[in-house]
Amino acid sequence: MEPLPPARVLVLAGPTASGKSEVALHVAERIGGEIVSVDSMQVYRGMDIGTAKPTPADRARVRHHLLDVADPAEPFDAARFVELARAALREIAGRGCPAVLCGGTGLYFKALALGLGRAPAPDPALRARLEATPLPELLCELAEKDPLAYERIDRRNPRRVIRAVEVIRLTGRPFSAQRASWEPGAWPPAWRGRMFALRRRPDDLRRRIEQRVDQMFRDGLIEETRALLTRGVPENATALQALGYRQVREYLKGARSLEATVAEVKVRTRQFARRQMTWFRHQMPLEWIEVEPDARPETVARVLAERWLAAESQPVAPDNSD
Repeated sequence: MEPLPPARVLVLAGPTASGKSEVALHVAERIGGEIVSVDSMQVYRGMDIGTAKPTPADRARVRHHLLDVADPAEPFDAARFVELARAALREIAGRGCPAVLCGGTGLYFKALALGLGRAPAPDPALRARLEATPLPELLCELAEKDPLAYERIDRRNPRRVIRAVEVIRLTGRPFSAQRASWEPGAWPPAWRGRMFALRRRPDDLRRRIEQRVDQMFRDGLIEETRALLTRGVPENATALQALGYRQVREYLKGARSLEATVAEVKVRTRQFARRQMTWFRHQMPLEWIEVEPDARPETVARVLAERWLAAESQPVAPDNSD
């Protein structure tokens, strides 16, 4: 794997609605940094409300990277993210600034730090056949050929299921084994001691998720989704499989009432947050920061900045991962 650009890094991860974006703004201002979004859906143009994308005012306060870099009709994957993130890190380092890597897409953090693993590139012909196959049939195949992946995957997400089956068919190996070379001790030495995640009590996180979803619908999530469809974004595009957009698309087709749609988005978002927490706990060497319901973002940011500066004052340990 090509070495990472020599940027100073502060990693800020955590589940959706934990308050990462607000804290990242204050942290970046305190340490003179720039923010690199590590979010698989904020990359898409025209998807602002449903992705809780930083506002123009936020972007005026601190320079942001990897927002609005893809059209919703085009695919965007971890490989593309790594390419753009590396370019952003080089640019930030060239200005002598630290990079605040902030987001909730754990796979993107891991791909950037440890490489993309050995999964093959998509095969257009096979992908087309799999997309035409009913989801229950794909799930049966996945359960038979890779029970571990079947247990871990979001079985309601056709895109993820299709990719898992595609990799199995192309390689003849379990999808869950494709990234077995990712070792916990292989994280970049310059990141160690500088990787944090926000954690809230379950009742607090649930309240924040429900408030966020309500606000998204008030801000125009339905209109934003309708605009994407009017622009010709295919219904099976990755962008329209995102939380909120998928449920609103079903609402627009008459699948459920507005009230039921809002409730469905809340349930799915809570489930997603739990999966994120599980993933981060087991996949990244993070220092967890407990955030109280009444904690101000600038207070949390001060704690993170102090710990980051303390880590920066220590010599970087040699990389013994080889």
